Amino acid sequence: MAIEDQVQQALSELLEAGATIEELYSSLGDTFERERAASGSYEDIKVLRDRWLGRKNGLLAATNQHWLKKAPRELKPKIGQLQNKIKQSFEVALAKALKELDERQLAHPPIDVTLPGPERRIGAKHPLQVTVEEICSIFSALGFSIAEGPEIETFYYNFEALNFPSDHPAVDEMDTLFIEDKVLLRTHTSPMQIRIMESQKPPLRYLVPGKVYRHDTADATHSPMFHQIEGFAVDKNITFGDLKGTLDHFAKRLFGSSIKTRFRASFFPFTEPSAEMDVTCQGCGGGGCRVCKQTGFIEMLGCGMIDPNVLKAVKYDPEQYQGFAFGLGIDRIAMRKYEINDIQLLYQGDIRFLRQFR
Repeated sequence: MAIEDQVQQALSELLEAGATIEELYSSLGDTFERERAASGSYEDIKVLRDRWLGRKNGLLAATNQHWLKKAPRELKPKIGQLQNKIKQSFEVALAKALKELDERQLAHPPIDVTLPGPERRIGAKHPLQVTVEEICSIFSALGFSIAEGPEIETFYYNFEALNFPSDHPAVDEMDTLFIEDKVLLRTHTSPMQIRIMESQKPPLRYLVPGKVYRHDTADATHSPMFHQIEGFAVDKNITFGDLKGTLDHFAKRLFGSSIKTRFRASFFPFTEPSAEMDVTCQGCGGGGCRVCKQTGFIEMLGCGMIDPNVLKAVKYDPEQYQGFAFGLGIDRIAMRKYEINDIQLLYQGDIRFLRQFR
C-alpha cells in the first residue's frame, strides 16, 4: 500500500472514530515512537528517517498533502502548527537515537575480522612434560607401548604382588601415605607391571609414566609428590644383556652418544639380580668433580631381571618366560638435563622460571 493510501486510510479510521486533530497527530507520534524504539542500527534509523521525513514520499509529507491542504480554512493554522511541531519532535528524536548509537559504538566498537588478532604469548611445555615425552619417544622407537595407571592403589598391587616382605622399610607408614587400611597413594609406578601382566600374555614391552607419593620432607632434592617411569619387558629368552643394551641405548639417546654407563649390583624385592645404572657425570665429563663426588659417574636408575615370584603371582611360568624391569625418577633427570638445582622449582608454577623452557 502506498504511503498516501496509508495516511488516507488512517485519517479515515480516526475521523470515523470521532478523533480530534490533536488526537490524529498524537496517534502519528505514538506510531513513530514505537518504530523508533525498535530501531537498533544506523540502517534502521536511516529507514525510519526516510519513511517519516522523506521530502516526497515520507509520511509527514503525505499528511501535509492530505490533511493540511484539504482542511477547512479555519483549521489550517492549527494543523500547520501541529505539523511543524511533530516534524521537529521527530527530528530531535532521530538525532538523539543517532547519538546513543554513536556512544554505544565508542564503548563497544565492532570487531573488524579483517584486522590481525592481538598478539598472544606462546606458551611452553613444562620441563617435566618435555622430559617424559622425550623418554617415551626413545622407548616407543624400541617397540614399547605407553600405559597409565591409578594413583590410588591397593596394598596388594603396590607391595605384595611385587614380592615385598611385610617388614620391608618401604611398607612403613613413615614412607607410605595410607588413605585407609590396605589403600594408599602409590609409592612407585611398578604396580602397573602386575596389572598389565594379569590382563595380557607375553610378549610385553611397556613404559608407565606417572606421579608417585612418599612421606618425604620437601627440600632441594626431595618432594612428597614426584614423577617416575616404570619400564618392563617379558618374553622368552630375555637376558640381563638385553636389559643392559636397552638402557645403554636409552642413556645415549637422552644425553648424547659420548655418555658411558656402568651397572652396580643392588637389591630390589621385585628383581633378581638387581642393579643400579650410573651415567657419566655431565659436569666433569667423567673426570671427577664435587657433583659426582670425584667418581665420574652419577646414579640414574634402578633395574634388574623380574623376580620369578613376581611372574608366578601373575600366573606366568618362570621356566618359560623371563623379563627385565627398570624405574627412573623423571624429576631428577629433568634437573640434570636442564641444570636445575632445586626440585621445588618444578612445582611452584613461577612463570619466570617456566619461561626459560620455551
